[in-house]
Amino acid sequence: MSLNVIDLIKGQLGPALVSQAASQFGESESGISKAIGGLLPAVVGGLANNADNPGVVDAITKASSSGILGNLLGGSSSNPIITTLLSSLFGDKVGGLVNSIASFSGISNNSAGSLLNLVTGATVGTVGKYAADNNLGASGISSLLNDQKGIISSLLPAGLSLASFGLGAENWFGQAKETVSSVTSTAKDNIAEGVATARENVNEGAREIREQFNNNNNNNQGGGSIWKWLLPLLLLIAAGYFLWKQCEKKQTTTTMASSTDSTGTSTDTASAASTPATTATPAAKTDENIDLNGVMLKGYKGGMEDQMIGFLKSGGYKSAADDSALKDKWYDFDHVNFKMGSSTELEAGSQGQLDNLVAILKAFPDSKVKIGGYTDKTGNEASNIKLSQARADYIKAALAKAGVGGQVLGAEGYGSKFATVDAKATDAERAADRKMSVRFAK
Repeated sequence: MSLNVIDLIKGQLGPALVSQAASQFGESESGISKAIGGLLPAVVGGLANNADNPGVVDAITKASSSGILGNLLGGSSSNPIITTLLSSLFGDKVGGLVNSIASFSGISNNSAGSLLNLVTGATVGTVGKYAADNNLGASGISSLLNDQKGIISSLLPAGLSLASFGLGAENWFGQAKETVSSVTSTAKDNIAEGVATARENVNEGAREIREQFNNNNNNNQGGGSIWKWLLPLLLLIAAGYFLWKQCEKKQTTTTMASSTDSTGTSTDTASAASTPATTATPAAKTDENIDLNGVMLKGYKGGMEDQMIGFLKSGGYKSAADDSALKDKWYDFDHVNFKMGSSTELEAGSQGQLDNLVAILKAFPDSKVKIGGYTDKTGNEASNIKLSQARADYIKAALAKAGVGGQVLGAEGYGSKFATVDAKATDAERAADRKMSVRFAK
């Protein structure tokens, strides 16, 4: 399974940035989120289609050191790397892309254009940083981008397609489409040839049996002997007819399976009809209002804030006799992520959830918590423990700075002690083990 670079980029485009962008552009947060959801796979798809373009690869390399990730809202629109790159990726179709996103998300064209620059900046900045952190050269970046081609269409939100952007498969992945068409044509020719041969064989066999029947019928003395030849003839004709219909059915099925839908992507009708509903891509989580004693926090339904508030309101914390009754229930941060390899820099969108935790602790001043840090199974374990401990300490210090330090009883880094994903798995799969968590304590 290839690394999905969109998973890397999402940390830069979290709720905090969405809220800031909505305020700056005068749009709703839902509209901004919807637009980003459509732009992100489109931009990654544009990069994937230009994976072997030296100019695009060079732009990604430069972006990692340009500081663009630190100023997405303020610097993306005027950054020459971004404007040049968009022209290389989309050419004269930039306007069509902006119009489609604006219509899809319900925001203005100006806002959609600004978001296109912002998402492009976040994308090349993140990919460039990943390449630098993992010592990927130009060929490594090209390979990483090429790996994205097979997943882009599946990541577009419902209601959007490459065709809706004017970026159909014939424009982006034309070679693949030509290959499919070639295979389809060959298959159709072979089936047609098989049908013709079957017809010819049936007709020839029927002719020979009729001749043999006529010759023998003239020599037979008994009238009942006609069935000796007529029955095999009827059976052969029936078998030939069945073979003919099966070949025609196969030809129709193959043609349907090789046709393309309105998005320009290959659609296998037979497979789609038999695919269980459980294979569908899960709907993305969206932030909702979480009630904290009349104050609304932004968070996932069933996420960290929702669970912690529910536990406190239920009296679970007050009724816990001691710390041993609380130590096994951890709440994972949904949005708090550190930049790769760092213990002092949070990804964009992380601060909002730390603020939520501060609000919860202030609303329940008798509650106490402990912070935990975790890594995946790769790398040196001593270094993993050191990194996870530093990250846990960072969050503890941030909470103290916000005025709730007295409610944080400790912070501990566990390294990969509780990691469950194999070290040989993809980076996207191992991301589940790289997390920060909080639990109640006494």
